[in-house]
Amino acid sequence: MPLHDLTADMLTRIRNAVSNRARQVMVLDNKLNRGVAKVLHEEGYIRGFETIADGRGGLIRVDLKYGPDGQSVIGSIDRVSKAGRRVYSGVEQLPRPQQGLGIAIVTTSRGVMSDRACREARLGGEVVALVS
Repeated sequence: MPLHDLTADMLTRIRNAVSNRARQVMVLDNKLNRGVAKVLHEEGYIRGFETIADGRGGLIRVDLKYGPDGQSVIGSIDRVSKAGRRVYSGVEQLPRPQQGLGIAIVTTSRGVMSDRACREARLGGEVVALVS
């Protein structure tokens, strides 16, 4: 079965793995998914990630992160921009999930960044996902 939106599939797999208290999850590899995983790691939502060559398109193993009492660090993770409806924001209109406690993942001309990094660099772009 072909997948058309690999990023939405990645976010759904992470959401399902967090609800099942899994330690890690395997997602399909592409440049955008690697960028999303990098931002999640930099912002402290996951422990880390590793790309794995499988002879086809490749995989990314995402190591999920939990608190000391087993509560998940990722409360919600939602896709914003979709194939049928792209959502672009300037630097002034970038969303602030949970009044700055969450992050927005944005693709810019300089790569995939969090909303905080976009504000520092004064860049806007396509809002990929909201994480809180």
